[in-house]
Amino acid sequence: MWTLPNILTLSRIVALPLLAFLLWWPNWQYGYGLAFALYCLMGITDYFDGYLARTSGAVSKLGIFLDPIADKIMVATVILTLTAQGILRGPYVGDMHVIAGLIILVREIAVSGLREFLGGLQVSVPVSRLAKWKTTFQLVCLGALILGVALPEWTVNFAGLTINFPHTVGLTTLWAAAALTVITGWDYLRVGLKHMD
Repeated sequence: MWTLPNILTLSRIVALPLLAFLLWWPNWQYGYGLAFALYCLMGITDYFDGYLARTSGAVSKLGIFLDPIADKIMVATVILTLTAQGILRGPYVGDMHVIAGLIILVREIAVSGLREFLGGLQVSVPVSRLAKWKTTFQLVCLGALILGVALPEWTVNFAGLTINFPHTVGLTTLWAAAALTVITGWDYLRVGLKHMD
């Protein structure tokens, strides 16, 4: 149970209150810098817990249970905190970027419920390559949004707009992640519908 991969997974969950605390004050650039470093560290542990579990033969039921939960609550924590602090705001559409975050959250909840339903029927739904790309875009967009607050000096004038480069990258990839979220969510739903009366 207390294998290194499981400890790494649990460390991500334990670190979430600290991450939310650091993100709570958008005027605290240093705090957002620390939050970005912590977020990157959590992303690295996400990669290594799975890698170590597979290569060392330490795949466990606890790890299979905890890993996707740790990923989902990390994404949800960051999206909700950034939304609460007004970070999901940008040119042209203002607060409409929150919709992309909402799409991601709804999909994560729906797919978790679907997996639980299919698990009761002994039906496995493997993670697709597109779903892995979705996760990558999610991690990049949230990290970029955090970094944009930490580095306000990375602001440029472009086409008559004053934009923060990391923040703009974050909002763009947030919508890309939302689009992939819809596509992969539909793929999972199609599998689930085949097993529903």
